[in-house]
Amino acid sequence: MPKSSFTPSRRSLLRYVGGSVSLSGLLGTLGQALGAAEAPVRRMPSIFVGHGSPMNALQDNAFTRRLQQWGREIGKPRAILMVSAHWLTRGSTEVAVVSQPETIHDFGGFPRELNQMQYPAPGSPAVAAQALAALKSVNAQPSEAWGLDHGAWTVLHHLFPLADVPVFQVSIDYAQGGKYHLAVGRALAALRDKGVLIAGSGNVVHNLRATERSDALLLQASQPWAQAFDSAVTKALNAGAVEALADYRSLDPSHATATPTPDHYWPMLYALGAAGAGEKLQYPFAGFQNGTISMRCMQWG
Repeated sequence: MPKSSFTPSRRSLLRYVGGSVSLSGLLGTLGQALGAAEAPVRRMPSIFVGHGSPMNALQDNAFTRRLQQWGREIGKPRAILMVSAHWLTRGSTEVAVVSQPETIHDFGGFPRELNQMQYPAPGSPAVAAQALAALKSVNAQPSEAWGLDHGAWTVLHHLFPLADVPVFQVSIDYAQGGKYHLAVGRALAALRDKGVLIAGSGNVVHNLRATERSDALLLQASQPWAQAFDSAVTKALNAGAVEALADYRSLDPSHATATPTPDHYWPMLYALGAAGAGEKLQYPFAGFQNGTISMRCMQWG
């Protein structure tokens, strides 16, 4: 709830009521009113969503139904800070400061209905400015060149279908390694106490050259290397092996096929970095799409 823009002085209050009530009673009433107006904002969790095929935006399946339920469980944030696998920059971390983000259809070969979908959530320049301040140590830069790519809006469409929560994206500096991305997540963690949902969107296992035509959801991967890497990541997460997760090549030899490029893996490190030490870890959804794409989702807090 926004703070009141009008805070009356003690003298003006006394003049207004003409001394008809006691000072102690008046101040007590005022304290209750201001306390309600300035109630602490609820701390938001840090999450990672395995977004899978863009077609999930249109589909009614176990994954999308779980996203809808998950959004209700999280509740309405003050704003959403999204780190998507599909906004990659090189040499700098950028923060989108636009007031009305464009719905970006950054894909090809999909039905017209998907290309016409819009997610008209507002941006949040004010909260984006707080993110920029938090990332001063990495010299983050403001950007007006990005809206909401499909890694963001296809999942937000189910998590928060009313599109009434302000959203802005933070880019992934693709020139940096895992420790950097983890550190950026840690720097953003304080925003959670201000009611900001920190969300990463990618896939733990993502090799488009090794996907299968069917986008059916499976409990187990169709290929052993995909299952092996997803299991290795889960084992490390359960053990709290944060540094090992930052150096994903050390987790299992299957990484070479499971994560040939780290763009879809890095967003998980932002969510992991924003998680507090010892926070409870949950897996709201797990499984595979297109045979080998891990749909594993995580929540801390």
